[in-house]
Amino acid sequence: MTQTPPANAVSGDLFLRGQIVRELGAAVGPENVSIDDADLQSEASDWSWMSKYLTHKGLRQPAADFVVRPRTTRDVEGVVRIASDYQIPVVPRGGGSGTQSGTFAPYGGIALDMTRMTDIIEIDDESLVVTAQAGIDGPVLEKSLNEKGFTLAHYPGSYHLGATIGGFIAARGSGVVSTKYGKAEDQVLQLEAVVAPGTTVSTLPVPSHAAGSDLLQTFVGSEGTLGVITQVSLRIDPLPQARAFLSFSFPDIFAGIEAGRLIMTSRLRPAVIRLYDEADSKKLKDWVGTPFTGTLMVVMCDGAEELVDYETRAITTLAERAGGVSLGPDVGQTWWDGKYEPYAKGKLPQPPLLYGTFDTVARFSDIPAIYRARKSAIEEQFSEYGARYTAHLSHWYPWGAMIYDRFYVDEPPEDPTEAMALHDRLWDVGVTQALAHGGVLNDHHGVGLKLGRFMRPQYGAGFELMRALKNAWDPDGIMNPGKLGFGPPRNSRW
Repeated sequence: MTQTPPANAVSGDLFLRGQIVRELGAAVGPENVSIDDADLQSEASDWSWMSKYLTHKGLRQPAADFVVRPRTTRDVEGVVRIASDYQIPVVPRGGGSGTQSGTFAPYGGIALDMTRMTDIIEIDDESLVVTAQAGIDGPVLEKSLNEKGFTLAHYPGSYHLGATIGGFIAARGSGVVSTKYGKAEDQVLQLEAVVAPGTTVSTLPVPSHAAGSDLLQTFVGSEGTLGVITQVSLRIDPLPQARAFLSFSFPDIFAGIEAGRLIMTSRLRPAVIRLYDEADSKKLKDWVGTPFTGTLMVVMCDGAEELVDYETRAITTLAERAGGVSLGPDVGQTWWDGKYEPYAKGKLPQPPLLYGTFDTVARFSDIPAIYRARKSAIEEQFSEYGARYTAHLSHWYPWGAMIYDRFYVDEPPEDPTEAMALHDRLWDVGVTQALAHGGVLNDHHGVGLKLGRFMRPQYGAGFELMRALKNAWDPDGIMNPGKLGFGPPRNSRW
């Protein structure tokens, strides 16, 4: 039975909210603080299925109580200090392009919108390092670098969806050329972050040292649960002199995986290897226009012309040894030109379709078993719903690769509670199969709220060490509570 709170409790709550708004306004400017419901709902939303589904059904997102838009690191210090004083959760937000409900605010609090922090501080063309505020988005930074002959070489699928460089690092993001240029954690050299109760910490100027444990990589992937990343220094590269494309068909996905293994264990460094199973290559043909269906591999090499010539010859030999048949350069060029088409308006999957994207990373020896187990589990255990499974492998390492696989249910239950329960059951089955066969939960989408329940099974006793670190750095639990499986703040009612 719902009880009406006493009138004095309601008036006290309104008074306290007003006081907090005034203090936040003093820290960042009143025009940069909002309690408008439309703003609160907008800041809570991201690209996760759950967020899109709630919007589709006309239901509310789990939102913060205040939106604050800082401009400087000092602004962020002031906001975090106020949040610490009042025990208010702080939920950092970049471009809202994440897929793991990372911007949800299940305990209310402050939505800290970082998108006003867009300054490029320095382009060090001697060391090939760029330093910028964390709220700048990828295309804006890349354009400035390209004008000087450089590239960050970080092109995620969310590239044109507003993804910020702080978000790249906070979620260990990856881009289409990561096989050569690395993920966000490989590109970041230094960062600045604000931790509770409002103190700024800077990591060392370079990531390679023997001066104790690595503070930098503790912040990387922490998704705002340890502090708010406000400034980053990233490795940049010269724009490549040349690019060359290859494409191959294979008798099945496993022959393609073997080709990728041969390429990577030979220590060749293609910028791109994309291997699509039969179901995913059909989507690729529809979305991008590649003139092939079946098991398809697309390869791109870049750099100095001599290096590109050598790598394309060597890769062709290895792909053919694994059973590949060359389809020539045009398929690869078509893929490159249309690589963002799957993320264009109207092409990304949308509710009422029920879908979810796993991105499990594993060693080469474990990948075939993960693919078989997950495909079988999704299609057989959820056959009554007509569940479909597609997969490609898109980020490759000297020791393994990442499977970017997705489930679809065309006609989920109409009832929202049933549909959301089915969504979670599909995730439970898919993740359980991956962990049972040697996979690691996630390669580059982050954990957020959605996957937090899998962190303990993934890490075992190590999860308690991670929780102890969180408790030590954020004793009140106000920094992005509920994410990474860490649970609520100490005082969940500010």
